[in-house]
Amino acid sequence: MKRFLYYFGCTVIMGFVFYLGVKYQIWLEEEGNITFDLMPVLLFSSVFPIFIGMCLRLPKLIVEIKETKQWKFDWIKIVAVGVPSLYITILPILSYYSEVNLLFSRELVMLGNTTLTTTAGIVFGFVLLDSLSK
Repeated sequence: MKRFLYYFGCTVIMGFVFYLGVKYQIWLEEEGNITFDLMPVLLFSSVFPIFIGMCLRLPKLIVEIKETKQWKFDWIKIVAVGVPSLYITILPILSYYSEVNLLFSRELVMLGNTTLTTTAGIVFGFVLLDSLSK
């Protein structure tokens, strides 16, 4: 029962954080439409999914922190999964500032939605904390 309450509490907290983040993103989009400054929206839409991915991995990390083993960092997982997903996540920001045609930037713009960048951000946040293990 204690384990159920722990995970249920974490789920409720994550749901609340997600709700607040979506409300803040909507506010940023409205402000961007008024001021024509889209950089805060791009920045938040890149950073928030990473934070959500970290929140998804955090309950398991807290359980692992209580163990008395040596900490390890999985560099292979970060390089093989984390770096490409981070690149896809921050590609809109890089494209905004860069004059150079970046790898996959045209394809990402042609898709016209943020599903790919959001998913990649969640994956990166999760993998970032999942690479730490005992």
